[in-house]
Amino acid sequence: MPMLGDVLAAARRSSGDFMRWLEATDRDLVGRIAAAADPAGESPTSYVRAAVADFGQYASEDDWATLTSRLRDTDDPGTVCLRTMVEWRLTAEAAARRAPVDIKEEDR
Repeated sequence: MPMLGDVLAAARRSSGDFMRWLEATDRDLVGRIAAAADPAGESPTSYVRAAVADFGQYASEDDWATLTSRLRDTDDPGTVCLRTMVEWRLTAEAAARRAPVDIKEEDR
């Protein structure tokens, strides 16, 4: 079994291949990635690369535990890793859009 660092490096390198594979297998996820990438001026491939970086920097211990469990239970760790990280970023961004706005102390 590859080490997690190897899987993450492969995920970063293969995000373009991942997008081509997704276009053939999961058009819904491709659409969600494109919709999320467009307002930020990112390409879908850049969005996937950013998802890997964001997951590495911001994911919680529970998110990492979920990822490692999924990696343990699959024959395709690269795809599972990328898909998990992309879904995590899409979910985090959706939650951020629904979050209440902070009211500054002087505005109260």
